[in-house]
Amino acid sequence: MALRSIEITLPEGKKGQIEELLSERKEALDVRMQHIIGVWKHPVKGVMYSRLSEEQILVKILVFAEESESLLKSLQERFSDEDGFRINIIPVEASLPAEEMAVKSTDLSGDKENKSFRLSREELYEDISTATKLTRVYVVLVILSAIVAAIGLWNNSVAIIIGAMVIAPLLGPNVALSLAAALGDINLAKNALKTNVVGLAIAAALSIAMGYFLAVDPTIPEIESRTVVGLDEVLLALVSGCAGTLAFTSGAPATLIGVAVAVALLPPLVTSGLLLGAGYTTLAYGAFLLFLVNIASINLAGVGTFLVQGISPRDKPGDRWSKQHLAFTALVIISLLAILSVTILHLWESWIG
Repeated sequence: MALRSIEITLPEGKKGQIEELLSERKEALDVRMQHIIGVWKHPVKGVMYSRLSEEQILVKILVFAEESESLLKSLQERFSDEDGFRINIIPVEASLPAEEMAVKSTDLSGDKENKSFRLSREELYEDISTATKLTRVYVVLVILSAIVAAIGLWNNSVAIIIGAMVIAPLLGPNVALSLAAALGDINLAKNALKTNVVGLAIAAALSIAMGYFLAVDPTIPEIESRTVVGLDEVLLALVSGCAGTLAFTSGAPATLIGVAVAVALLPPLVTSGLLLGAGYTTLAYGAFLLFLVNIASINLAGVGTFLVQGISPRDKPGDRWSKQHLAFTALVIISLLAILSVTILHLWESWIG
């Protein structure tokens, strides 16, 4: 079972309080505490630690990953206003003796409250925030994946299209949008939206340019199949959104899950660009509608998965639940539902007609 080493920096005068808090929680949580390792005076006088003028203590705690969130919440509630207070969360590759950890893991698995594993909000927020950064590598990967996807569609090659999905970096920004909606975090939403828009705009522009210069045949199966919206595509996008979110919350490798998300987003967008560049505006509209439905489904499924796992705005570290955040979350969810509802209504009308 995954372990985390939690390091807490506090003023020396708070030594008794941290020991009291940990002793109170020792019966409620299966925590193996290492003793305070000594008094430490921070040598750095930079911006981050400019207010430090007294000695600090460093406390190390070894805890099961799924138990860390509750402990972190208690620590922040008790010590967040203290000068120099800081928590570092460090993944533990292994802990010896292994037999002791195995016994504790077995005992813990019998606890109904701990059967579902996910990362703490702090780890999750940090991982997803990092995935929203607009970097040169992200832009280059988007360019490469769009070109490869366009070539795969033009040649009706499933293998090439799958290759494009492998390198498409679209999972992080979309999961970040879902988390931002679940938390009501406007700043995270802005960063994720910026990264998403830039990446998708680059992919669209490249595909339009390639469609203008290439002889695009709209009857190619890989292109034609992405000019209409079906319930199977909606289901694929919903499942992809759930899977991508679970990959982040569980700490599992998200590379293969990212392929599923990219399959639902990049091919329809590139198809729309190719057709638009070639002058097939009606078919391009159909492919773009499929793209919109997929991106709405992915993010709606992501928001729902976060909320089901108990990740809500009230629990975001350092933030207070407000009417502004509530309105933002409601607006995002309603907008996503509206896109899906209009699309499904359009599908229903087309079937009846």
